[in-house]
Amino acid sequence: MAEKADFTDWQQVIALLKTSFEQGREETILQLLLTPDERESLLGRVNIVNELLKGDLSQRQISQLLGVGVATITRGSNELKQKDEETKQWLDDLLSTYRDS
Repeated sequence: MAEKADFTDWQQVIALLKTSFEQGREETILQLLLTPDERESLLGRVNIVNELLKGDLSQRQISQLLGVGVATITRGSNELKQKDEETKQWLDDLLSTYRDS
């Protein structure tokens, strides 16, 4: 009989992260799960979403500012377009808490 992985559902990962964060071990879990390159990519994604929500720059300008391809910015923009206004406002409020800190 073939074995299967213990973690097969995205919600299990969310629960694992949530528990780790609640225990104050967010840095530990993220360092274990993400390579340095993946952590850098995550930082880039946060900056992409932040710039898109601020709305001050075009996608091309964001691309140049962050040193990523326009297609990467477009993917972020497409993800944001799928969110309702309440979610976008929540995210913008959250990001604004940490901007320039």
